Amino acid sequence: MRTVAVANHKGGSAKTTTTVNLAAALGEAGCRVLVIDMDPQGSATSWLGVDDADYGVVDAVLGRAGLAQLVHETTAPGVGIVPASPQLVTAHAADETEIALGFIRAMERLPAIWDMVLVDCPPSLGYLGVAPLAACQEALVPVEAHVLAMAGMTSLLETMARIQVKLNPGLRLSGVLACRVNRTAHARAVAERLGQRFPETFLRTQVRESIRLAEAPSFRLPITQYAPASAGAEDYRAVAAEFAPADRTRAVPPTVQVVMPPPVRDVTSRLGRLIGVRGAGRR
Repeated sequence: MRTVAVANHKGGSAKTTTTVNLAAALGEAGCRVLVIDMDPQGSATSWLGVDDADYGVVDAVLGRAGLAQLVHETTAPGVGIVPASPQLVTAHAADETEIALGFIRAMERLPAIWDMVLVDCPPSLGYLGVAPLAACQEALVPVEAHVLAMAGMTSLLETMARIQVKLNPGLRLSGVLACRVNRTAHARAVAERLGQRFPETFLRTQVRESIRLAEAPSFRLPITQYAPASAGAEDYRAVAAEFAPADRTRAVPPTVQVVMPPPVRDVTSRLGRLIGVRGAGRR
């Protein structure tokens, strides 16, 4: 089971678009996929057809239920979701570390019955953004094909480096995905720069700007269901084939549990210090 944080603290980077449509393309290909919506705004939850959920990720964070008990069906075949919880937003700094630590513990207990787990991170490097990076094996970073989006990569990579040292030494950057790529010379230049900077992890597939992708959330369908013959559907199928080829997404029997490394000593204080570095993630 691969656990992937889809992260970019810059808004408008196609992070939720990538989470939802990559999950749908993988599900269409026969993978079992779980989406965990850690963004309190709940865009992925709504896009995948879940409204007014009686339970969500906050129940796992607070230890009231395991993540596997909180899964809802979605409009994407083969894809389940643990819905977002607005209650994750706290006004008290003292609660932030406990929320982040609660998510890490919930991920440690997640049974390995999915091929891929995609965590939709909020557009922030505060406690809600740090927790998925501390709990997942990999990070996938969608980047808008705009020069300003390149600048945001630096702070994200710095945060990932701190997390690798303090909390999650196994975390690795497994994909950088150029999104909203149009026909302009500027977009092509940005994509080229990304490829030069990340030669080992830059995905060859680029997600083109598409009105169908923009329309799909309104219909609560992933692009593979809303416009299966569109450029957006074609692109995300290609992303799925490149990012998660069949030999890397073999299902694990339901009786097998996730084997995690021993918890890092003093993880609570380390997490607190790390969150403090990022200014507690307040907007």
